Amino acid sequence: MAKGMTTEERKKDTREKIELGGLIVKAGLRYEKRALLLGLLIDAAERTKGDEAERSRLATIGAEAFGNDSE
Repeated sequence: MAKGMTTEERKKDTREKIELGGLIVKAGLRYEKRALLLGLLIDAAERTKGDEAERSRLATIGAEAFGNDSE
């Protein structure tokens, strides 16, 4: 973490990281190895660069998952 961050900035950073971790859990990937998770994310980032159709497709999947919060 960067030196000189205020308490509020650290709290915001921590909250953001917790929320991002929650996405891993929501996706059903809680018990996967960290290297696999990072690989998935790097691959997705590369595949979606400049591909608006793929970004839209994945965003739709994510939006539907958020809509199914009863799971």
